[in-house]
Amino acid sequence: MFLGIYRFEGDSSQLLEAYDRMLDTMPHANLNLHSCVADANGIMVIDTCPSEEAFMAFASSPEFNGALKASELPTPQVMPIGEVHAAFASGNRVY
Repeated sequence: MFLGIYRFEGDSSQLLEAYDRMLDTMPHANLNLHSCVADANGIMVIDTCPSEEAFMAFASSPEFNGALKASELPTPQVMPIGEVHAAFASGNRVY
């Protein structure tokens, strides 16, 4: 599993509304490990894909770019991070 970050700059409240619109159009079953975090400068979406190649392909896909435009999200800064060794949620190991 490969971890990457999408960084969206702008007004956090507007970006969160747009993110929620986009998330409503995506199959949640495909979200293996996914978080959205707001800060003073925007939001970060921390997401996983099966591999780095899959992450980069999704990040540059027409489908993702179409979803961004449809939900009124700006083009994000895409940051590939690396392979996930372990992941926990609510005290339980999920990977």
